[in-house]
Amino acid sequence: MCGRYASSRGPEDLAGIFEIEKWEPEETLEPDYNVAPTKEVYAVLDRPVKDADEKRPVRQLRKLKWGLVPSWAKTPEGGARMINARAETVHEKPSYRRAFAARRCILPADGYYEWVTGKQERDLEEEGKKKRPRKQPYFVLPADGSVFAMAGLYEFWRDKTLPDEHPQAWWVTCSVITTEAEQTPLAVAPADGPYVLADIHPRMPLMLTPDRWDSWLDPSRTDPDELRELLAPPPPGLMRAYPVTTAVSNVRNNGPDLLKELEGPEEGTLF
Repeated sequence: MCGRYASSRGPEDLAGIFEIEKWEPEETLEPDYNVAPTKEVYAVLDRPVKDADEKRPVRQLRKLKWGLVPSWAKTPEGGARMINARAETVHEKPSYRRAFAARRCILPADGYYEWVTGKQERDLEEEGKKKRPRKQPYFVLPADGSVFAMAGLYEFWRDKTLPDEHPQAWWVTCSVITTEAEQTPLAVAPADGPYVLADIHPRMPLMLTPDRWDSWLDPSRTDPDELRELLAPPPPGLMRAYPVTTAVSNVRNNGPDLLKELEGPEEGTLF
């Protein structure tokens, strides 16, 4: 899954990486080293600009809320639970299938956090049952230091309790697509393990390599079968992982110190 990630790159940097044509300075976000559900996050998307003479899709950097609210939802309360969409079923689930067909985005990150769980705990989680508290956190990122481009979906929701001109009449929310965690060796692994991502957690965000960005963002692509081909995992051997402070487990903590690599698990935690 993806329940927390880091995003420290500014609009200028992201504009160069993703060839952004439009972004609003008032939507600038501060670097966030502990992005949690319901926070506002950057999203890259291709969409025509409202009221523009030319209706072609424009590559934009937008500020969205993490936690997807379907357009048909009566209230937005369920958004905090819809932070992830499974790659295996995203094309058929009622909450995601419309967005999958027409409203896809990229959520740029430095990397994501995941907490090691034992085999029994993982089995319980896969069954949808409650598990024991999380243990040692790890930070997972591209080994070459490039942007972690997470596949995402976005959706519009209208708050009918507010007038059209109200600034919060429309919610724009998003979800991260996840896939099975890699079972091949990490490009760079801690000396004492884990050596593969699946040993940390059975799921991971779906990372899109640059050769898939344009196809994924293209709103003219609507065929579910063709789109599902883009959900294939990236080539193995691109990722690294290392232990970080358990301070990241508290959403109130923030700052670049959360990304500092530890020599090993903190005292009192186990791999």
